[in-house]
Amino acid sequence: MPASSFLRGRACYAGLMADQDDINPGNSLPSSVSENIDTIASYCERNEEQVTTAQKLVERVSLFLGSPSYFAVNAAFIVCWLAWNSLAPVFDLTQIDEPPFYWLQGFVSLNAFIISTTVLIRQNRMSKLAERNAHLDLQISLLSDEKTSKIIAMLEEIRRESPNLRDKVDHQAEELARPADAPSVLGAIERETK
Repeated sequence: MPASSFLRGRACYAGLMADQDDINPGNSLPSSVSENIDTIASYCERNEEQVTTAQKLVERVSLFLGSPSYFAVNAAFIVCWLAWNSLAPVFDLTQIDEPPFYWLQGFVSLNAFIISTTVLIRQNRMSKLAERNAHLDLQISLLSDEKTSKIIAMLEEIRRESPNLRDKVDHQAEELARPADAPSVLGAIERETK
């Protein structure tokens, strides 16, 4: 999603939240959520700044070629082309393309080539961006796992040292206190998904 679309969406969301604040003044976004939204917006802006002018042009063309209005114009053009060239001899008009409509077939083939090429170019960039985002998600998940394990270990230590709590062995807490071994987990996933 282009950063401008994201920012427009964020502005729209902020406007909706402002309306909600007028209705329910205690319903505002926490500052951490706003900071996260700003971080994501700047991430999208950085990604958008890296896009070349040619890529932006291809993506605009791709978005236009994938629109319902483009499909409607194409369908109308084809119907008119077929009607004109089929009825031209009946009304003594100039027939541009005789059946089996070789010119129309060439036009439709060229159109299909242009559409598929622009869509593939756009999809390549989107898949690279999705791969980068998946990598970021994985990094954040691993960091969250480490933090959660540390919190559990600290709570277990507090429980063991607290005179008011019974000191008992909690095997599940001990297991959860150890961060996941990412290479082992990935190896197990690879073995199971073959």
